Formats: sequence, C-alpha cells, structure tokens
Amino acid sequence: MQRSVLAGFAAALSLVGAATAADVGFSEVRVGDGTGRPLVVGLWYPTAAPAQDHRLGPYSQRVALDSQPAGARLPLVVMSHGNGGSYQNHLDTALALAEAGFVVAAVSHTGDTYDDQSRALAMADRPRHIGRLIDYVLRDWAHRERVDGERVGAFGFSSGGFTALVLLGGKPDLSLVDAHVRSHPSSYEAQLQKRAASPATGVSPATWLQDRRIKAAVVAAPALGYTFADGGLSDVTAPVQLWRAQDDHVLPDPDYAEAVRRALPRPAEFHSVPNADHFDFLAPCSEDLKRYAPAICTSRPGFDRTAFHAAFNQEVVRFFGETLR
Repeated sequence: MQRSVLAGFAAALSLVGAATAADVGFSEVRVGDGTGRPLVVGLWYPTAAPAQDHRLGPYSQRVALDSQPAGARLPLVVMSHGNGGSYQNHLDTALALAEAGFVVAAVSHTGDTYDDQSRALAMADRPRHIGRLIDYVLRDWAHRERVDGERVGAFGFSSGGFTALVLLGGKPDLSLVDAHVRSHPSSYEAQLQKRAASPATGVSPATWLQDRRIKAAVVAAPALGYTFADGGLSDVTAPVQLWRAQDDHVLPDPDYAEAVRRALPRPAEFHSVPNADHFDFLAPCSEDLKRYAPAICTSRPGFDRTAFHAAFNQEVVRFFGETLR
C-alpha cells in the first residue's frame, strides 16, 4: 500500500487538529545498561507546565524541563537513530508526538554516536538498547504509571530502521554484508567497515530477539535491508509505515527500503518521497549544525526539508494514533 505524503497530509491534519495541543515536558536521563556505560536517553511527554525555549545540543526546543507528565495511559514510542547520530536527531518528530499525547523515549546508541564509533557495526547492541529503554520507561521511570505498556511503538531511521525491524521479529543474515561490500566497494557499508573497530558478521540468528511489546513501527530509509532476504522478515506481522527517499545516495535502491518492502509479509504503508535524499529524514538543521555538519544538512535543489517534516511528522502521528489505539 503506497500513500503519498501530500495525499495523507490533509487527513493527518484533520486527525491531529481534533486533539488539543499540549505543552511538552522533557528530561534527559541515564539508563543503566548492565556492565556497559549508561545509555543517554531523551524523554518527551505531554505536560501542563508552561514551556520555554531551551537548547538541546545544536538544536532549540520549546519544552518544560523535568516537569510532571499530564494524562494517563499514554502510549509510548521509542526511537532509534542512524549510524553516528544521537537521541537528538529526530527531536521535531518527538515533539510532534508528545504534543499529540505520546511519551517518546529516544536513546543514543553507545558506541554508534557522532563522537564514538567504537561499536558502529555491532548491530546486535541496538535492539538490546531499545529493550532496555522500554524496561526503563515501563518499570523504572518515576512516571511509569502514566504509560500504557500495551501501546508501544518504535521509530527508526537508517540503522535505527534496521533496529526496529529486528524488534518486530526480523532475522537478518549479516553474512550477506561482506558479499555486498565486494559487489559495491563504494557503498556506505564498505566505508563504515574501513572506519569501524567491530565486525558486522558472525552474529547467530538466535541473537536477534523480537520484543513483543512493540505493536507497530515507523521505518525510514532502513539500513541493511538486503540482509532480510530469504524470509528474514517472515515473522513481522505488526503494522509498518515504511519511508524511502527517492534520491537516497547513501542507501540507494533496490537494496534497502525496497528490499524491505518486498520482504515484508504484510504490505507496509509505503511512502516514497520525491527529490528527497537520505538525511532529509533528520530534523531540519539549525544554523549551528549547518556549519558543523553540512553533509547531513544539505538537501537537493528544490527540496524543502522543513515543509517535508511538517507533513512527515503528521503522518507519523496519524500512523501511531491509528495503530496504538
């Protein structure tokens, strides 16, 4: 099922417009991860406290810091960023979800952040991090009684999209990565293998554990889509909203989003975004970030990332509103 961004925009506006926009609370916390370093986590949620402008890394957001959440039985969306990112990368989508009544928890994946690539290819770390994040919100967070553990969704971009598919029951075959790199020596995986300190191969299928608490997922420009060939997504039955950038130069067709689309046993709600490139799924860049990281902030001529995100965020809110009822 394909749904264009513009076609779904009007419906999304009518759905979200019916809800009362709320101020958003925000907290940054550290979550224990066994013997490893604590996970750095951002939490957004509806609140009755007045919001003010605050800096968050290179971004600015209007939130009420460390305020009390408002509401009860709130659905939860957990977020997984792409390679070399941080929990801040999708803050505009997190804010949109929180304004619509969701709790959003986003993690910085230890060893695969902008300042630490020591475990960038240790893909099995990522689903475990998200599982620990859900545990924290539902069991340990001071406001856990506000959250409905039966309504949990996942959002993932790039390597985070791969992560979300694993959490839904996907079983990737990472032994396919080496063959892909040999066939595509200029691919992103090939470049990453040269920089990273950890291998991508040698992971047992038993490593990939489904988290049945997750009932739906938004997957944008998923990495390693081809590793789900030959039935790797046959156990994924939850609803998926799948996004592809039509001019993705990092993860080009047909080996990534299209490979996932073909492998899903249940047709995804599919969005293909004209003239979009890979990093257009990241939040619109601040002026500081444009100076610091122009590679992830530069869109193709004629593409308006800010306008796209207005539609994208509404579609994400609508999808989770429908699937996490």
